[in-house]
Amino acid sequence: MAPTATANTPSAPDRITIDVKTVNGSGCPAGTSAVAPSSDATSFTVTYSDYMAQAGGDSNPTDMRKNCQLSLQIHIPQGFTYAIASADYRGFAHLEKGATGMERANYYFQGMSQTTPVTHNLKGPYSNNWQFTDRTDVGELVWKPCGEERNLNVNTELRVNKGSSKGTSFMAFDSTDGNIKTIYHISWKTCPKV
Repeated sequence: MAPTATANTPSAPDRITIDVKTVNGSGCPAGTSAVAPSSDATSFTVTYSDYMAQAGGDSNPTDMRKNCQLSLQIHIPQGFTYAIASADYRGFAHLEKGATGMERANYYFQGMSQTTPVTHNLKGPYSNNWQFTDRTDVGELVWKPCGEERNLNVNTELRVNKGSSKGTSFMAFDSTDGNIKTIYHISWKTCPKV
């Protein structure tokens, strides 16, 4: 059994690096997503360039749901562990009257239970940028086990239901200005000395 983290909350380490181990899903075909840590090691961002669900009009029926699973190896200094404290999801949606859109996300460490997915809904008519923030209470944080290498799996999903609408509706991890990214905020702890 791996040692658990101590209760103190240290400042973030000087630097982290992230390797993308696998990318799967209809929302993130090869070469359409990127991951980068912040310079202060308090967060990392995921950007997508082709992540859009749509329904209605001449949309393909399989386009109503798009998903992406990223498996990330986050390299952190020895003696630290981390948890995802919050996540900011942003995008753009155009939903005709009668249509609905949904964004869902969760994350977990390899070999551990998944966190409960958090779902956010939009209802048409809607045509604007959207932003949802998921926060985890301190007592509910899921920490990477100290001294173990475990990938962080990040799952996201977009879904559009045309409902009674006549035209095409869509929801995307993108925006009209192209300046959209998902930001995952990190909490840090020190591990006990073994």
